[in-house]
Amino acid sequence: MNKYRLSFKSASDLLKYTKDQGVQFIHYNFTDLRGKWYHSAQHVSACTSDIIDTGIALDSSLIAGWSEDADTTALLIRPDISRVSYDPFAAQKTIKILCDVYDPVSKLPYKLDPRNVAKKAQDFLKKSGIGDVVYFGPEIEFFIFENVKIVNKANQVGYHLDSEEGSYNKSRDYPTGNMGHRPDVGKGYLSESPTDGLSDIRAEMLSVIESMGVMVEKHYHSLAPSQCALGIRFSGLLDSADNVQIYKHVVHNVAHSYGKSATFMPKPINGDYGSAMRINQSIWKNGKPLFSGEEYAGLSETALFYIGGILKHANALNALTNPSTNSYKRLAAKGKAPSLLGYSKQCCLTACRVPYAQSASSKRIEACFPDPTANPYLAFSALLMAGLDGIENKIHPGEAIDKKAGEGKKAIPQICGSLRQALDSLESDHAFLLKGNVFTKEFLEAYTALKKKELERYETTTHPVEVDMYYSS
Repeated sequence: MNKYRLSFKSASDLLKYTKDQGVQFIHYNFTDLRGKWYHSAQHVSACTSDIIDTGIALDSSLIAGWSEDADTTALLIRPDISRVSYDPFAAQKTIKILCDVYDPVSKLPYKLDPRNVAKKAQDFLKKSGIGDVVYFGPEIEFFIFENVKIVNKANQVGYHLDSEEGSYNKSRDYPTGNMGHRPDVGKGYLSESPTDGLSDIRAEMLSVIESMGVMVEKHYHSLAPSQCALGIRFSGLLDSADNVQIYKHVVHNVAHSYGKSATFMPKPINGDYGSAMRINQSIWKNGKPLFSGEEYAGLSETALFYIGGILKHANALNALTNPSTNSYKRLAAKGKAPSLLGYSKQCCLTACRVPYAQSASSKRIEACFPDPTANPYLAFSALLMAGLDGIENKIHPGEAIDKKAGEGKKAIPQICGSLRQALDSLESDHAFLLKGNVFTKEFLEAYTALKKKELERYETTTHPVEVDMYYSS
């Protein structure tokens, strides 16, 4: 266990700790349908055992996706005292507690709480008898910019993103001079300083993530100029989803402290690589890895069936793993995105990949198509449910695609090309998600309604490219 992670058995233990350590504030964090983190802060003098045990009141009428719930606007956020860490960004001594959301009337978990979905997915795996734990290891990319301008007016729509690393700044005049060390488009991967000018900020991000109780591994410059990645250790489904929320929180705030801005938007820059959230997965039972075997690339038949389930339901999964309109700008990039509905140990364009593993315990499969706009609780749960459906129904994924990038691409089915297609696919293919009441129809309807609102705004807004193409028609 990470030395910085705090865990308590009772409310009285937590309150005693805050008193002994001079903690001044407690932040209660929860997640909405989109995956956005919220918090409510209380002074420790206002915190009692009753509040820790039962939760604090939340007005959900202003929370996206929950505000339309006709059943209730009053909810409770109940602290999970096994998941506590210090807040490194607070001026006063502050701890953060991850929370579940509850219905104050029924006293049951709130039907639209994403964290509860993740808990139910974990339980479903155990009840299925297939395995007793599933591990998720997300690899998340993001961009860092120095200047961000967004305009969305009736007569003006546009944006301007600027990074000193951007190849578009090769001829720009700077007060201290232009040093000229910049990665070209798609040439930033593992670059060394001074071409990589973001190493120190990534190192600090990783150090801060560790200080919040997440086990860390590495950091590196990714493919595009100003694009970065940090490596955190794999963990159980719920724990890993919690870690993603902390990861994003730290990345945003460390960048802000440097006078920069970080974004997890999949495709902020035209003509270059987009940001992924590749998700490594493996199931274990009785302390043994179930994905290691004698089949393709050292996989077991169980692992192949798991891949088969993901590929069968990939279009529906897209609605949860690639939930933004911008997601499909990344996936549409020819020769630069994992859009082929297949699997491989070599081809980087397949939806699923089989990473090299040194031992049976490290054997895993990787879903390459998800991106970091996904709500991790929902994306991880949906991938597990699809994989389990594949195992239960022995869905073989077919032959692997071990070809050069793009070879035979036209003959291979592809994942969704738009958010609308993904939402339509989810509406027609969601029975696998309803098993064990992990997702419910009501949950999926609320989620889909929220995403359709985003889609409507996107589709009804005049785009600068349209003006460029059609103004002189």
